Amino acid sequence: MPVSATAAAAPTATAAATDAASDAAVCAPLPVLGRDVLVPLVTGGEVEYAALDIAASAPALQRVWDDVAAYAPYYGSVHRGAGYLSQLSTDLFENSRAAVADFLGCREGDQVVFTRSTTDSLNLLAAVLPADTRVFVFETEHHASLLPWEQRADVEVTYLDAPRTPRQAVDTLERALAEREPYRNALVCVTGASNVTGELWPVRELAAAAHAHGARIVLDAAQLAPHHPVDIAELDVDWVAFSGHKLYAPFGAGVLAGRADWLQAAEPYLAGGGASRTVARRADGGVDVDWHTTAARHEAGSPNVIGVYAIAAACKALTEAGFEGLVAREQRLVERVRAGLAEVPEVTVLSLFGDDAPRVGVLSFVVEGWNSSHFAAALSAEYGIGVRDGLFCAHPLVRTLLGAESEAPGECGAPEGAPGERSLNAIRVSFGAGTPDEHVDRFVQAVKELVTQGARWSYRTEDGRCVPDTAA
Repeated sequence: MPVSATAAAAPTATAAATDAASDAAVCAPLPVLGRDVLVPLVTGGEVEYAALDIAASAPALQRVWDDVAAYAPYYGSVHRGAGYLSQLSTDLFENSRAAVADFLGCREGDQVVFTRSTTDSLNLLAAVLPADTRVFVFETEHHASLLPWEQRADVEVTYLDAPRTPRQAVDTLERALAEREPYRNALVCVTGASNVTGELWPVRELAAAAHAHGARIVLDAAQLAPHHPVDIAELDVDWVAFSGHKLYAPFGAGVLAGRADWLQAAEPYLAGGGASRTVARRADGGVDVDWHTTAARHEAGSPNVIGVYAIAAACKALTEAGFEGLVAREQRLVERVRAGLAEVPEVTVLSLFGDDAPRVGVLSFVVEGWNSSHFAAALSAEYGIGVRDGLFCAHPLVRTLLGAESEAPGECGAPEGAPGERSLNAIRVSFGAGTPDEHVDRFVQAVKELVTQGARWSYRTEDGRCVPDTAA
């Protein structure tokens, strides 16, 4: 029977409607807690809070909150109890480990160790390094990946200068590795996405360079994992570290995942229950301890099962939402912010690799004639926009980008001067899967208004921060 023109056209129309619905779903921000919170403006009235500091801590995904709330009545001890809730919690904890391993594309034999944060994860790795290891780390790293290695007296650290292109980063690392003693263990530590500029680093190429010279590599994925897929096997890194509170799961847990051999060979990160299999008194009065060789070896104490479950829930939520669509939407927001800031000559966006470098939803900038703390305070008080100002726990990098001397003073997030005085700090705006378009548009408009019209309120310094002068 021949098909009528009307019938033939129907599938095309249906497909178009389906595509449109799919596009709409891709473009919609993921539901997060606090999306509708109203905050007071110093100029009067209230406005919906624009949380544009998610590089510091992201709000909880609604899905994560709902999953945690559903589990909470069943909370119990992990790996310890014979009761139903303990058994259920233990299963939940270990299933969460498997979910994180899937999210990261872990290889057979890799271990997923739960920690408190990225900082804790990298300190754990520093603690298990074999003696006489040499660590190579770029000065551009966050302090969490810049500083832990210095805590070991038997580990040597080589700091590499800030590269100005991805190719230069690889070349710099290759030269440094080629000069090291070939018999020594070596570890390279590198970020996946800068917490200052948002720029993506050439992780796969750096991993290839490390392995070609017999070194291992750990990826600080704190800023990468919330914005971009992270696959250990594909990137060919030895370890990955990240935090739940940056992955829309702010419940106090983190992850170190990767090769098991150094973890198994080292003494436990913390000594205590859970890390030990058996403990027995010796005849001489001491104790003999048989430590676990699994991830439990470095997870002493009662586990943060809610924090761990929250990370697993976030991993599942991001995966099910589809990273391809999330990345595409975020890139549209990045371009809107960059285009808007480019229209303001007084604004300088900070970058290592140049304007065309791919980046996640993290940008830092300075405004001519403004102390960054003053500008950030005005964004908050007059527009209800939360951003970050300071050195972002990446002092050497920000000083390099601002052209300051390395010995210039400064504290994480704390400016040095009063409003109107020059100080060594910048402004960071960051956004992601839960950010509404309106918040980004409001931010761009606020920047333009503050630069062209100035602040509408007066501000003063209090405890090192710029705050509205309530006496005004």
